[in-house]
Amino acid sequence: MDPFGGLGFGGPSIFVQVVKTIIILGFIGAFIYFIVNAVGAAGKWSSNNASDLVTRPCKVVAKRSKVWGGSGDFSANTDYFITFEFEDRSRLELQIRNEQYGLIVEGDVGEVSYQGTRFKHFERKL
Repeated sequence: MDPFGGLGFGGPSIFVQVVKTIIILGFIGAFIYFIVNAVGAAGKWSSNNASDLVTRPCKVVAKRSKVWGGSGDFSANTDYFITFEFEDRSRLELQIRNEQYGLIVEGDVGEVSYQGTRFKHFERKL
């Protein structure tokens, strides 16, 4: 019998087995998380491609940005969104590229083109 309770004197301990199990479960969990996100992104991409290209008159009613990441040695990322309001008072928020974000101002009136959840173009009406 091991007088030290299996702490490495006389064979592998319970502690080592638990650590190995946790590491293996962590890798399995990370793999499943990656697969689920990849399948979700592929589904969204496919759904957007199957959607019709829609162009509707609208007004820009809101702009926002979301900063994420940026811990330690990692750089921060920023996502940009614009909310469009249509003639029937319904609204749609679309993510846009940063180059377009600065060119569109709250209160602008024009036509937005989008395909599913994918922003395509905004043309301001003067």
